[in-house]
Amino acid sequence: MSDENPTPVETEVSPIDYEEFQASPEFQDLKRTLRRFVFPLTAAFLAWFLAYVLLGAFAHDFMAQPLLGMNVGLWLGLLQFVTTFGITTAYVMFANRRIDPRTEALRAELEDRARGAEGAER
Repeated sequence: MSDENPTPVETEVSPIDYEEFQASPEFQDLKRTLRRFVFPLTAAFLAWFLAYVLLGAFAHDFMAQPLLGMNVGLWLGLLQFVTTFGITTAYVMFANRRIDPRTEALRAELEDRARGAEGAER
């Protein structure tokens, strides 16, 4: 059975202002850096994939042209895999160089704030 007038439960709220942290210039710059890399690369890959699908649907003669023992369609299909692996490699390298170190620094700052807040409560 439920009580019609439940008593509010007191919960500890961390004094860290996460919205303030998210609005910090460092965090915003990190998001901007990530978006500048991810969005254009995603758009380029989607355009490349759409071109492949449209060529397969409407350019049968072109896709059927022999090229080095296989047809153009198969080569382009294999290039889809190569492109995927290339994008993955590029992202991992980018993240390791530009994103992860800054993320670690922001995480450490947030953990320091949390430790400071815990110490202030005691």
